[in-house]
Amino acid sequence: MSAPENLPVLTTLSAVARLLERQRGLYVRWSKGPGVDLEKTSSIDELTGVPMPGLSANPLDVEAWWEDRPVELWVARRLFDYAHLPHDKGPGVRPWVLTGRETGRGPDNEPLVTDADPVCWIADEVIDAARDEMARQVREWGTLRRGG
Repeated sequence: MSAPENLPVLTTLSAVARLLERQRGLYVRWSKGPGVDLEKTSSIDELTGVPMPGLSANPLDVEAWWEDRPVELWVARRLFDYAHLPHDKGPGVRPWVLTGRETGRGPDNEPLVTDADPVCWIADEVIDAARDEMARQVREWGTLRRGG
């Protein structure tokens, strides 16, 4: 396992896309980081307070139905959905990429991951680029909170 403070930082959507093209089984987690998360190795359902059997994370693997569309757009879309979390959860919350083993699903149908191994941090400028990319899309977004 990598030391959390020594993790590389990806600074562009393209860099994250290249990572996804090289490796499958990646997740993004929005938290204060692996240094904090790996001590407890489980998330808590915020609504009920119930501990869950793994860290709440979101898969980054590009789905087959995405076909030959740009991987950068996939990355932007995946990151955009949760870009509000640093605002909602407070200072120090940021995205990081990990591998691990799925042990179940959380209340929002998100994977719960154990045996987490940190891969890298995702820089704030990547999240800004994801917001910009999504703003360029002409579609109406659904009812989920996606403001960031």
